[in-house]
This record gives sequence, C-alpha cells and structure tokens, in this order.
Amino acid sequence: MPKLKIAYSPCPNDTFVFDAWAHGRVTGAPRLDVTFADIDLTNGWAERGDAPYDVLKVSYAVLPWILDEYALLPCGGALGRGCGPLVLTREATGGAGDPAELAGKTVAVPSERSTAYLLFRLWAADTVPGGVGEVVVLPFHEIMPAVRDGKVDAGLVIHEARFTYENYGLHALADMGEHWEHTTGLPIPLGAIVARRSLGEDMLRLLAESARASVRMAWDDPSVSRPYVLEHAQEMDPKVADQHIGLYVNEFTADLGETGYAAVRGLLTRAAAEGLVPPLGPDALRFP
Repeated sequence: MPKLKIAYSPCPNDTFVFDAWAHGRVTGAPRLDVTFADIDLTNGWAERGDAPYDVLKVSYAVLPWILDEYALLPCGGALGRGCGPLVLTREATGGAGDPAELAGKTVAVPSERSTAYLLFRLWAADTVPGGVGEVVVLPFHEIMPAVRDGKVDAGLVIHEARFTYENYGLHALADMGEHWEHTTGLPIPLGAIVARRSLGEDMLRLLAESARASVRMAWDDPSVSRPYVLEHAQEMDPKVADQHIGLYVNEFTADLGETGYAAVRGLLTRAAAEGLVPPLGPDALRFP
C-alpha cells in the first residue's frame, strides 16, 4: 500500500496526536507521508481541492465548503473547554477591557476560514456596536508582534499564544471561548481531521481507528512523543508545549461523541444564520 499523504500543523497537539502513527508504531495503520503546514494553508488546500493530500487537519469552519469531497473523522481533532481564541490589544490602549473599543478598528486574524474567525465574528455581532472595521489575515505567529508594534489595533490569537501574549506586553480584551461556552454550554470546536471520501468507507474507518490508537498511545507514555513534539514546536518552551497539549488533546480527540458533534453543528448552524458559511445538510457530518 502506498503511503497516504497527510498535512497537519507543527503545533504540539498535532505532533503529540500523530507521533505514534507517523513513526509506524500503530499496528495495521496505513503508512503516512507527512507535510507540516499552517492551518490557513490546509484550509485553502481543502477548499480548492488543489493539493495531493488524502488526510488534512483543517478548521471546523471550513467544513461547509469541503464535505462533498472530504469526510470528517470522529477523532484526532481539537475541541475543548477553556481553550478559545483571544482578542488582544496593546495594554497601553486597551486596559478597560470594553469590547466597544474595537468598533471600526483593524483586527488581524489567522484565517477567514478558521474556527477562531467564526467565533470572533459571532462574539463581535453580540458585543461590538456597529462591528469591527478592517479584518486582515496574518500568519498566527505574526499577529502578536503586529499588535505590539501598532500595525493593527487588535489581534485574534490561537494556540500557545494563550500562554505567551503577556511576553509581548499585550492585554486580553476578550476570550472567544468563554463567550461561546456561556451562550451555548458546548465545547469549542477548533481543528478537525478530514479524509477524502474517495478512499472508501473501509479506509475511512481504518484512518479513524489509527488516529484513535495513536492518541491513546501518546497518552499511555507521553515521553515517547516528546522529541517529535519539541522538534517541531518552533523553539517553544517545553512547559508551554505541555500546557498546549493539556488544553487541546482531550476526550474529544479520542472521540467526538454526541457532545462534540453537537458543538460542531451548533457552531456551523449559528455561523450560517449570520451568513458566514453555507448551511449544512442534515447528513453532512455523518461518518463514514
């Protein structure tokens, strides 16, 4: 069997989840040819269908555009509580913590197809009178320096930035996850694992079993995955990498379950009502 081409991010949660599988330690799993790519790239590849990847880590926000070609795997992704994106401002101008101060302002986001962006737009619709001004897309590692340097008024950040933004002298204006959880009671859907439907139902089931086995092996002995995690963690402090994994790898990574699916459908239904994404069909999330 030829290797399956997979693309996921170099972030600690992904390398932790896929370490065992990527290194051939999951019995019976297809071999993987791994490409590391930022979520904005993988979202674009999935939406355009112009890259040769069988399996991709994407934002849940992009699902409405890709579910004809890709199936959502029920494991391997990232949902959680207390792990939502943050809106940051420079502390010198944002100390009041009032969302109204973003009215008409320029905000940097990691992708307009990201779950973070959907959560931000839903939050802004509820809390920012008249809405924000210009939205600019930047790679997530450039957002905090851009806010610090005054190139943008605010930034929407994800991943380990939750633990490091104070190093840039920035202020957390709002937590998108807190708003989502308060208004819905559901966990926050962040990143999804999808696979081409053309692989067939048997292969899709095997991929799900392999992802689930890989994350469970990582949980059983986290020290085994540590070299792979730190190799790709972009000079991240090992303690921050551990915090990152602890926040984003959880019960929903092993199995979305009823609550996880409710969160995904809830996010995309709300976003469709705001005109941010196309509406989902009744069976769009069915697996396989």
